[in-house]
Amino acid sequence: MSRSTRGTRATHQELPPALRDAVDDFAEHLAQVRNRSEHTVRAYVTDVVALLDHAVRMGCRDLGEVDLSVLRSWLARQRTSGAARTSLARRAASARAFSAWAHRAGLLTADVGAALASPRAHRELPGVLRADQAAALLEAPGAKGAQDAQDADGTQATGSSAPSGDPTTAGAADAAVALRDRALLELLYATGVRVSEACGLDVADVDHGRRVIRVFGKGRRERSVPYGVPAQRALDEWLRQGRPALVAAHSGDALLLGARGGRLNPTTARQIVGGYADAAGLPRTSPHGLRHSAATHLLEGGADLRAVQELLGHSSLASTQIYTHVSVERLRAAYRQAHPRA
Repeated sequence: MSRSTRGTRATHQELPPALRDAVDDFAEHLAQVRNRSEHTVRAYVTDVVALLDHAVRMGCRDLGEVDLSVLRSWLARQRTSGAARTSLARRAASARAFSAWAHRAGLLTADVGAALASPRAHRELPGVLRADQAAALLEAPGAKGAQDAQDADGTQATGSSAPSGDPTTAGAADAAVALRDRALLELLYATGVRVSEACGLDVADVDHGRRVIRVFGKGRRERSVPYGVPAQRALDEWLRQGRPALVAAHSGDALLLGARGGRLNPTTARQIVGGYADAAGLPRTSPHGLRHSAATHLLEGGADLRAVQELLGHSSLASTQIYTHVSVERLRAAYRQAHPRA
C-alpha cells in the first residue's frame, strides 16, 4: 500500500460517521453504477476525502453544511500549497462529481459544485514518433526472436533431453517472448488502443477473418477496432508458435501472456515498449506514445477526425482534436526547416 493510500485511509477513518458513509456510498456509485476503474475510483475518493477533511477543519459536521465557499477555500489552499494546474483541475472535477452525486442522492439541497470554476489544465502536445521511427520500433523484436529460435533449434539438434531450466527450454521461451513482444507492439501501433485495453484482450476478442479486435475501454464501453496485415502476421505467429510455449494452467483466455504464463500486465508492457525503443536508439516512448503516434499518422494520412475518435474510444471529440494540433506543429516545423522565407 502506498503512503498516500495509507494517509487517505487514516483521514477517512477520522471523518464524522455521516461524511465517512457519504464517501463510501460515492465510491460504490462510481464502481457499480458508473463502471469506473479501480484507479479512477481511488483518485476520486482521495480528492473527496481531502475535501471533506478540509470542510471538517472549517467547522462542518454534516454534509449539508458544505457549500461553495468551502469548495473554493479547499482549492485555494491547494493552490497556495503549490499544486499544479492539472492537479487543481482534477480536484475541482472530483468535487463537482461528488457534489452532483450528493445532490441527486438527497444529501445536499443544491448542487453547490456546479458553480465551482477551476483553472484550465495546460495540455502538453503529445510526443509522437515519425512513421519511419515507428517502423524501426516494430521491427526491433524480429532479430531477437530469430536468434532465439535459432539458438533453441541448435540446442535441440544435439539430441539431448530438455529438463526444466536447460538451454532448450530457455531458448524456446525467449523466442516465444520475442513473438509476444512483436505482437504487442504491432497491436498497440496498428489499433491505437490503451495499454490496459491491449493487456485485457482475450483470444476470442480477435476476429481474424475481419481483422478486428473487440475492446472494452473506459466505463466498460465496447468498441471494435480494425488492424492491418502486419499485425495479423504478428498475431498469427504469436498464437501458433509463441503462446503455446508460455501457456500455463492459470493463463485462462488471455491473449498476451507474461513469461510465467499469466496475463501480461500493463507495467510489463510499458517496460517492453520503452526497452525496445532504447535498444533501437529511438526517442523514449511508451504504449501511450504509440497511441499518440497512431492517431497522428492516421490524421496525416487523411483519416476523418470522428473516425479517429471512434477508433481511440474517446467519448468527446475535444480529446481527439489535440492530434490535429500535433500535425499542425509538425507541419510548421517542416516549413521552418525547408522554406527559404520561413
